[in-house]
Formats: sequence, structure tokens, C-alpha cells
Amino acid sequence: MSNPLKNSYCFISGKNWKLSLAEIASYLEERCISFEVSEFSRSYFTIKTEAVLDKSIIDDLGGTLKIVEVAAFVSTKLLTDAFLKENKQVKKQLVFDFPLDVLADRMPGAESGKSVFGVSIYWAEPPFRPVAKLTQRFLGSALKDELKHQGKKARFMGFPRDRENPQLTPVEVLKQGLLENHAEVVLCIGKHETAIGTTVAVHNPFEFQKRDVDKPVQRKIFGISPRIAKIMVNLSRCTSGKVFLDPFCGVGNVLQEALLAKARVIGVDINSWCVDAARRNLEWLTREYSLEDVDYMLIQGDARNLRQKIRDEIDCVATEPDLGPALREVATTSYAEKILEKLSPLFIDFLLEAYAVMRDGGLLVLVTPFVKTRSGKPVTMNIQEIALSVGFETVTPFGEVAFVSDAADFPLRDLSGFIDVDERHKIGREISIFKKTP
Repeated sequence: MSNPLKNSYCFISGKNWKLSLAEIASYLEERCISFEVSEFSRSYFTIKTEAVLDKSIIDDLGGTLKIVEVAAFVSTKLLTDAFLKENKQVKKQLVFDFPLDVLADRMPGAESGKSVFGVSIYWAEPPFRPVAKLTQRFLGSALKDELKHQGKKARFMGFPRDRENPQLTPVEVLKQGLLENHAEVVLCIGKHETAIGTTVAVHNPFEFQKRDVDKPVQRKIFGISPRIAKIMVNLSRCTSGKVFLDPFCGVGNVLQEALLAKARVIGVDINSWCVDAARRNLEWLTREYSLEDVDYMLIQGDARNLRQKIRDEIDCVATEPDLGPALREVATTSYAEKILEKLSPLFIDFLLEAYAVMRDGGLLVLVTPFVKTRSGKPVTMNIQEIALSVGFETVTPFGEVAFVSDAADFPLRDLSGFIDVDERHKIGREISIFKKTP
């Protein structure tokens, strides 16, 4: 890149790190924010940008738990020597290498009593897991000494004894007031360099919960979570003013997230009950979030006949069609194959219709079934081949992303599909992204 990337952030990932990173990349690219990824791991990503990121972007993302503004980088070799090799001299050196004065300056002193601060540790490499709690206590103690030196009385927030990793949850950060006081210090131990900084934004689980369970109409068995819905909306490059379509809209879970992105929203469902439920839910969302100038349309219709219903040229589509029956037990391979064989005509017909109503260059984010089997080998739909035969192009979200180091450690550039499945579910999701080519 021609311009220096002066701003560094660590994005703490949700449970599906590849999906989380793909969402961040799509979000930044769509808004023309230059960036590069200097570290990626299962727990966090270090991202350097030209522009200062607005901390409110956390509300636009479904797969990020925290955003940390990096104050400094130190060599990971120092932490290796200090905590894995137990070098006491290096530990003393770290007290000077860490920007403790800068971090303490950001924390206001309590008017009465003691203020509270916390320290969370994340790591890219497994060897640091056994020493993470030791590292957390060391950094907490050093920071407490610096606060005392500045005349600030502070209490170091501990963890429950059964906490596996020394990491504060977003709920703890919010409830303890750590965010507004710049009082959660985060150490992200990378392969080569370690970032240290302050949390500037956290995912608010209460807002996601509200959109999940407080909306007027629920459809729990077939519902998609607000988290996944928001990720899909971002992967479709849905932004303000774009025309967004969910042709299997159900009760409107994906539509809600597109409406919050200020898109012009169209929902289609073959079930009239779902259309009415989606309308009630979007009316509730509009009131609950005081949305102005909302633009949405709900249509009862078959996704296999979109051309009969859709008059607008669609910019982006994100949808979850029928994924098959709710299974009580893990399927045999033959039964899983029968499920997909029965569903295939629906997906083929839908892809043909989606191609017809989308504008050139528009993106389609599509969920297909990921069926667990007793053999341990999942059965999936060959959706890439089907989409290519219709005329779509497969999108690899990391194809244009600049990875400044270790990009070869994992073949992210060629990744075109994402698996999202909970351990308790018998059928999960395979999420693919396609582009309409002329």
C-alpha cells in the first residue's frame, strides 16, 4: 500500500474466527477503508488501517466481541523468555517495554474509593495457554503499581476460580464500567509481535438478545440468530441505500439486520403466516430503534418465481432456504444424501431466479445444509458447481486482503465457504458467497 497504516487494532473474534475475519474484511472493503492484516488466529486479528476506526462499528458487526486500540507492540520473544522460559530479568524489562504510563493515563481516578480495572490475555499459539493466567497477574500487578505511582487508587479485577482463560466477557466489561473508563487492558500475544492496548468497543449481547427473543413473533426451530444474520448481511456488502432481498425471509431475522444497515429491504416467503410475522417484527424494530425513513416491502410468493414478484434490480441477497427436517438423531449417510437430493431442485430453481433479478456485480450469500452423519463425514450440497452452471462466480472473501505476514500458514485466500454448526445440532450451515457476472 502506498500510504502508511498508522492505526492498529485487535479484533477479538467470536466463536467462528474465519467467518468473523471474512465479515470484517467485507465490511472494511465495502467502505473503502484501506487495511492490512498483520496477525490472524482463532482468538483475535491485528488489523492496521489508514483511517481511525469509529468505535461504533462494533454495532455493525456480528462476529466481533471486542475492538482493542493498540498502544504499543513488543517482541513476542520477550514474552517467550519471560513466561515460557521463566527468565526473571526479562520480566523486569517488560515492565519498561509495556506502555504502562500511557495505559494508566487513560484511566480516570475514582472520586472516592477505588476504581476497577481488568486485564485480558489472548494468544495465537497454544504454548502460551498454560502461562496465560500468570501473564495476566503479572501485567495486572505492574499496571496497579503504575496507577499508584500516578496517585490513582485502583482495584485489579479478578476472575472466578473456574474461569478457564483469563479473559473478561463483553458483559463483564459493560457491567463493570470498564469501557467508558478505558479500564480493560488487553494483551494479544502473536507469533512474532505482541500487541497491548485498551478495549474501545465491545459487542453488546443484550441488543442481540432483544432482537432474538423480544420481537413479537418467534420461530425458534427454524430461526437464524441475529449474529449470523448480521454477518451474512455484511458478507453481501449491504450498505445504506442498497436494495436487499431475502427470498426465504421467514419471520424476518435477516431483514432486521439489513434494515438496521439502512438498506431498502424486500422480503419474500411462500408462507403467508411468515410474511405477516415478518411485517410485525419489522414494525417493532422500527419503533424499538427509532428508525427513520425505513423502506421495506414484504411479499407472499415463491422464491422459485421471483421474476413474477420483483420489479427492483437487486443489489444484494442473503438468505437461508429450507435446510431439511429437524433431526432427532444424527443421520446415516444414505438418509443425509436423500435429504439433499430432495432439496436440490429448490436451490437450483432459486439460483436461476436470483440471477435474473440481481444486478451485475451483485452478491448473493447463501446457506446450504451441512448434514452430520454417523460415519463422521458430513454430507453437503455441491452448491459451488450449481451456482457456476447458472452463471454466478464464486467469491473468495480473502482474495484481495493484504496479509503482511504468515499468510501461507492457512490457505485463507482460496476459502470460498464457511461452516457454522453447533455441537448439539444435527444439521449445520455452509455459507457461500457468489457474484452475478454478466
